[in-house]
Amino acid sequence: ADFLLINICFSYPPPDTSNSSGDGDASETETSALLNDSLGSHNHGFHTDITKHLGVQITLITAYSLIILLGLLGNALVIYMIIRYRNMRTVTNFFIANLALADLLVDTLCLPFTLVYTLLDEWKFGAVLCHMVPFAQALSVHVSILTLTVIALERYRCIVFHLGRRLTWSSSFLIMALTWTVSAILAAPLAIFREYRNEEIPSIDLHIAVCSEKWPRGTSRDGVIYSLSMLLLQYIIPLAIISYAYICIWVKLKNHISPSSRNDSIARRKKTTKMLALVVVVFAICWLPFHVFQLASDLDLVLRFQEFKLIYTLFHIVAMCSTFANPLLYGWMNKNYRNGFLMVFRCEDKPDSFHTEGSFRTRSTRALTLNGRNGGHPPTAV
Repeated sequence: ADFLLINICFSYPPPDTSNSSGDGDASETETSALLNDSLGSHNHGFHTDITKHLGVQITLITAYSLIILLGLLGNALVIYMIIRYRNMRTVTNFFIANLALADLLVDTLCLPFTLVYTLLDEWKFGAVLCHMVPFAQALSVHVSILTLTVIALERYRCIVFHLGRRLTWSSSFLIMALTWTVSAILAAPLAIFREYRNEEIPSIDLHIAVCSEKWPRGTSRDGVIYSLSMLLLQYIIPLAIISYAYICIWVKLKNHISPSSRNDSIARRKKTTKMLALVVVVFAICWLPFHVFQLASDLDLVLRFQEFKLIYTLFHIVAMCSTFANPLLYGWMNKNYRNGFLMVFRCEDKPDSFHTEGSFRTRSTRALTLNGRNGGHPPTAV
């Protein structure tokens, strides 16, 4: 079976007979049984695939369609606002736009294929997309978690160590380019070690197209090692770093004693830190069930569950909810994004509606601070 820790575009791994052992008749019999099971055969002795029921399919189509629609709308709005309004072009917002771009990649190059593949149990999209879709999905997940880590570390640097000087625009774009490059390298094995082939099962007169992993030594061991490595790099290590950074930030802000003239600055920092920390919490919660279930799958602990495919698909849907959750959090917790979203829906254009609340500080504000017109205090890192 495919290892879907990174290749989560496929919510159910197709049967892979290329590495079967034993004599040909036994292999063919086992494969036929698996395919009958996957395709919902009602023959005696085979379990009916519940995802072939009309009600379940309608539910899955509705869920995936809503995720795609909300993800496209919300993340496109975030990117549009940052491009459209000069006051929104800050370093923190650039990283948020990078996060939104990664989510858009999921919504366009993953979820539609996931839905079709789940319902049909056959890869209908050809050899090129067989290699590109899992690569694009892995790329977007890596970019998302690396961007969240960069945001946390940048705020940690500025707030905990009182470094008022923020990253420049050029530095932020360089860091974003680096995150995409590193992510592409980490995701590359899913594009390289992949095979598109046609499977024929004469005993049941079945011909299906399969897109599956094919590791160099022809065994699943390499896939398990890669999946476990990505679990560490994609989830455990980044979340540990982010958690440490935000805990230190929160302790620093909570215990900070400053003149009354800076109370507003501290309040803005707390509000923005709370919003960004909540983004990370939602990401972690959405992905936790999928990662746990995937790890159990890699260890062959749950592959024999009768409803393995349905459970896998449901956990995949929960994980994909993270692609539209961020814009909702921004709109709920940040006045600038909330005003911007309302302006778009009302077809208004009022750039003066964007203030320095939260993490969005204008150039003019920075200039006033540096020129000593803001009480002589150093620029705030928000």
